[in-house]
Amino acid sequence: MKPISFRNDILPLKNQLYRLALRITLDSAEAEDIVQETLIKIWNRRDTWPEIENIEAFCFTVCRNLALDTIKRHGNRNESLDELQMDRADGGHTPSEQTIRHDQIRLVRDIVDSLPEKQRSCIQLRDFEGKTYKDIAQILDISEDQVKVNIFRGRQTIKQRFQEMDSFGV
Repeated sequence: MKPISFRNDILPLKNQLYRLALRITLDSAEAEDIVQETLIKIWNRRDTWPEIENIEAFCFTVCRNLALDTIKRHGNRNESLDELQMDRADGGHTPSEQTIRHDQIRLVRDIVDSLPEKQRSCIQLRDFEGKTYKDIAQILDISEDQVKVNIFRGRQTIKQRFQEMDSFGV
């Protein structure tokens, strides 16, 4: 097994850790603090790195736990992710189509944000970060079957709520 490098193995995970923390806390400043704290904790444990089987999963686990501790400490607030709006110009669509698409993306994001924490984390790690079921199970400390169930239920809820809200024009 090759030695773990903070610069090459851990620091590149920073953006993925941020997205995970943001998905849990729904607060960009809080997510940034959590990533900083995660990186500090991992650095301070550098003497145990050789014993860690999957450093990436370890980093995500630390980040997730810190994010969960943060929302427990502050209470579970439900704020929107307006900082992440997709305001990129899309030359292939009319302004009306762009607005509809933008609203649909925001609707899906809001539905994902309203999911229970485990479903939200599973979907974030699988669909947004591209993690394997095995990695997600290790990160969240649940079985692979539980990961699959959480993803299935989360996707079903997203699909159902999106269709309900989209058909009512909400």
